[in-house]
Amino acid sequence: MNILVLGSGGREHAISTFLAKSPLCERLFVAPGNGGTASIASNVSLDINDGAAVLAFAQANAIDLVVIGPEAPLVAGVADVLRDAGIDCFGPGAAGARLEGSKAFSKAFMLRHDLPTAAYASFGDKDAALAYVREQGAPLVVKADGLAAGKGVVVAQTLDEALAAVEDCFDGRFGAAGATVVIEEMLKGPECSLLAFTDGITMLPMAPAQDHKRAFDGDLGPNTGGMGVYSPVPIVTPQEHAAMCDVMQRTVDSLRAEGIDYRGCLYGGFMLTAQGPKLLEFNARFGDPETQVVLPRLKTDLVSVMLAVARQELAGIELEWRDDWAVSVVIASGGYPGSYPKGLPISGLDAAAALPGVTVFHAGTKLAADGTLLSNGGRVLNVTALGESFSAARDLAYQAVDLIHFDGCFFRHDIGGRALKGRSAWED
Repeated sequence: MNILVLGSGGREHAISTFLAKSPLCERLFVAPGNGGTASIASNVSLDINDGAAVLAFAQANAIDLVVIGPEAPLVAGVADVLRDAGIDCFGPGAAGARLEGSKAFSKAFMLRHDLPTAAYASFGDKDAALAYVREQGAPLVVKADGLAAGKGVVVAQTLDEALAAVEDCFDGRFGAAGATVVIEEMLKGPECSLLAFTDGITMLPMAPAQDHKRAFDGDLGPNTGGMGVYSPVPIVTPQEHAAMCDVMQRTVDSLRAEGIDYRGCLYGGFMLTAQGPKLLEFNARFGDPETQVVLPRLKTDLVSVMLAVARQELAGIELEWRDDWAVSVVIASGGYPGSYPKGLPISGLDAAAALPGVTVFHAGTKLAADGTLLSNGGRVLNVTALGESFSAARDLAYQAVDLIHFDGCFFRHDIGGRALKGRSAWED
């Protein structure tokens, strides 16, 4: 069958890698793709947020399945256009994507269905938001309501930080995404992501993962789209895992109760509090970089799973997982998540990928006309390693990272460091 993947990041390279390995996949297209997807698929130039353009390409190329990676085309309703035309699609329609596209909608949904989450208030007026912050005091979490590429959240430890975060949103730092601001109580505990396949009825959880959002070692610096991740998560207890799975199934049931046809990946971001797991957010798609450690551990054929989701036949699928641990370290451009250069030659990839158990997923890369691989984004590479233990996978990932270079590149040296110390590392 012919498959089209929409997106250009590390997530899409990882998804494409495992789709391409399926015996069901005959031709694979990625729009627009990156330097990594170019070696396993046909990269195509396409406006992935334009449903009509995606549909036209799918019809012209006899596409049997479209897999939507990023959030923007989901929020734009591209999945709705494809399904209306009879093309199988992995990804929710615009109604389901509102869980990610609007944090105010998502929080109201959580409260409406008694899903555990932090107390909050939302504001479309700056003065009212500032007054609320002063009344509540710090710490607080300030979120731009709309899509902000993972950078619209500020965990404000002081009153001044919270006030500044509100000012940034309303002063246009995040464009239209900041026109409404959500202000939440700050929950305490380690974070954990649980991704799940769902066809709107059945929910099949994937393995838990734990991301590292801050740019620098020690969880310092600004929030990013994610600087590293591992799976599974050793500090998650069986009781916590069961509680998260229960919340995810209740979410799927609640979506269906509201008449929302949700087919794709449902991502629950949780805080493991003393009162049990509580929802921080929903994403309406695979996480990035969580995908880069979850899919390498999945033994079940990915095309079969995604087709079952698209056709609402997931009840007949059982997921099998490898026992290996997975750790992925992001190599970023100097200056990220602020401004950064592009077009820098990258070296050492072949040596890193030659290490047994290592896969390098491309995120912000492109191929020059002469075949040279160049940097083309903030998060440039995801270096993923599988190992028989957490520490073995982590050591192997950093061994591979040390072989790769481009001017100004940086990475965090402490991915997974807290987890090695156990739960007490989050109580310091």
